Amino acid sequence: MPGKLSNINFNDYKPLREVIFESLRQAIIMGELKPGERLMEIQFAEKMGVSRTPVREAIRKLELEGLVVMIPRKGAHVAELSVKDIIDVLEIRSSLDGLATKLAAERITEEELNNIKNNIQQFAQNMEKNNVQGLIKKDVEFHELIYKASRNEKLVHIATNLKDQIHRFRVVYLKDYSSPKELVKEHQDIYDALKKRDGIYAESLAGIHINNQQETMTTYFTKNKNKR
Repeated sequence: MPGKLSNINFNDYKPLREVIFESLRQAIIMGELKPGERLMEIQFAEKMGVSRTPVREAIRKLELEGLVVMIPRKGAHVAELSVKDIIDVLEIRSSLDGLATKLAAERITEEELNNIKNNIQQFAQNMEKNNVQGLIKKDVEFHELIYKASRNEKLVHIATNLKDQIHRFRVVYLKDYSSPKELVKEHQDIYDALKKRDGIYAESLAGIHINNQQETMTTYFTKNKNKR
């Protein structure tokens, strides 16, 4: 049977194929549908209470986004996450986050600083409760707050286009990170640099933060690939 799927809102005014597409897409991004898992049209159609046609159309659209791959004689599968994928995305992310953090240090308001401070506290609370979904949510919010404080809409738009790809990595990253306390410290250090309006230092800390993510995730995927 197919993996767990997020709830589908059939009261949405979007076409059925779009509703199904977004549901499957979210399930892949959140790791509910695992990398390498086969996507069975009939089973998904039965589970969702729809015909196979909109499911097939949704899977084809996911293939165009690179979230699904078609394997000859084996059908559709959730795309694997490779070390190269991680490096490619995080190389871009490192530059974008560095620039956003540097600009934020120059333009951030006291209210935004307080929002980031509260976010770090909430992140730590989720860590203590071992709430992975809460950690993911607060990690996303932490970076979104910094991008917003950069006051650069074009930069925010570019980062948003990478958001879903990054989110797939983030799920694995936060589940496997050896010491979440280190993440709290990294976020706190970035906050301190923002508060001091030290753009250069804030930029360097953002780069270190992303490099640590890359090291953790490449180690994880290399280790698990070798087990196959």
